[in-house]
Amino acid sequence: MKYLTFDRSYAIYAIILFLLEAWIAIIFDSGFIRHTFGDFLVVILLYSILKTFIDIKPLYMVITVLLIAFGIEFLQLTNLLEYLNLEHSYTAKLILGNTFHVSDLIAYTFGCITILIAEQNQKSYE
Repeated sequence: MKYLTFDRSYAIYAIILFLLEAWIAIIFDSGFIRHTFGDFLVVILLYSILKTFIDIKPLYMVITVLLIAFGIEFLQLTNLLEYLNLEHSYTAKLILGNTFHVSDLIAYTFGCITILIAEQNQKSYE
């Protein structure tokens, strides 16, 4: 089975989601949209990026994305940014975060559930 591919639809989704995430980061300094909705969208963005190039079952990709998101979140319990000498980097803080929140884990989980629902609905329309 061929796993490496290029899926134009997922690439377009990824670009749109990236632009939306960038807009949220620029416009909102704090609050629900920036923190919770942004975390919800970021797993969908990561999923779309990976699905652009890797053709595996949605459930396997969702599990991968959730493990990555949870892994990064739990790394925030450590001094990773200090260890990497990136504690003053806005970009590093934006990508890796700097504070652990259980609410982020919940947002990631809801984002992944949304992906599975969307994929199931897409499959039923085919």
